[in-house]
Amino acid sequence: MPVQTIIDLPDPLYRTLSAHGLSKEVISREARKLLALKCYKERILSLGKSAEFSGVPLCDFIEFLGKSHIAVVDYDDEQLKYELKSVEQIAEGL
Repeated sequence: MPVQTIIDLPDPLYRTLSAHGLSKEVISREARKLLALKCYKERILSLGKSAEFSGVPLCDFIEFLGKSHIAVVDYDDEQLKYELKSVEQIAEGL
């Protein structure tokens, strides 16, 4: 069963957003995407779970991360060395 959360906006702020074409639905959707981005960036949720939470398909969420300058693949030095070595081994086998 889903849990509903509520965002309280002061009336003047909502009117300003509304005047710029942001409906309650758009505000809610964008807030969800931004929270999903934050959860992914802080490694609270995986990529798949963050995309699911954001309410957009995985490929769209990955694009959103890129536009927000958030790395989808974030290897530390040791992981990167391991991956590069694996690629070299595969290339040598071709």
